[in-house]
Amino acid sequence: MATKKNTPGWSDVKARLADLDRAGLIGLLQDLYAAGKENQSFLHARFGLGGDVLNPYKATIERWISPNVYKNQGISVAKAKKAISDYKKAVGQPDGLAELMVYFCERAARFADQFGVQDEGYPNALVHMFEQALKTVATLPEDRRPAFWERLEAVSGIGDNIGYGVGENMEELLAKYCADE
Repeated sequence: MATKKNTPGWSDVKARLADLDRAGLIGLLQDLYAAGKENQSFLHARFGLGGDVLNPYKATIERWISPNVYKNQGISVAKAKKAISDYKKAVGQPDGLAELMVYFCERAARFADQFGVQDEGYPNALVHMFEQALKTVATLPEDRRPAFWERLEAVSGIGDNIGYGVGENMEELLAKYCADE
């Protein structure tokens, strides 16, 4: 009877990293950087390099939540949400998270309003992200909240056109989270 080989995990990688000197660690990071755009975006965001570190994450959200229907691009809520998760792992600044979540809602609402959606999962994901955005904005300092609230109120207005109870759900959530604003 064959035994199942253990799959390597973080502790195994961590043990190997301890053996690297500074040059070895920099070489490893250089290889990871060269391995793909996601790694580059992560490192740029982590170290605050370049212009707006949110741009690559916004581009990913835009591509997957609001695809070009004329080019037969598909929708993937999971890939759009992953961009937010990736940013959270790289930097996780509340302002940046709020911006990405609100951007997700804006793009998704406009897309659903313009092209309609047949899958009930899309509007459900929009309402869920809307609530997450409200929760995140509520944690920001008071002087940073109003612009986000305004944008989310505009999304709620678009939600009235989408169907599936999206507008009503958004209005209830706005009342819940913005009652004191």
